[in-house]
Amino acid sequence: MDEGAIDREAMGKMAKALAFIKGETDPTALALKLASDTGKPADIKKARALFIKLKPSERKSAMAMISDD
Repeated sequence: MDEGAIDREAMGKMAKALAFIKGETDPTALALKLASDTGKPADIKKARALFIKLKPSERKSAMAMISDD
C-alpha cells in the first residue's frame, strides 16, 4: 500500500473499521480519519505509517471489513 494506492474514501472506511476494532480513540483510526478529511500528503503519510505498525491481524481484519462493502 503506497500513498497513491489508497484514496480518501477508502481511508475514511478504514478509519471506521479500525474505530470499530480498536476503539474510536485509537491513534491510527484518528490519523486515518484526519487524512481522509484533509487529503494532505503529511496526514496521509502519518496515517500510512501508523497503519503499517498495526498487528497483522488488525490490518487484515480492517481490510476485510472494508472489502465487504
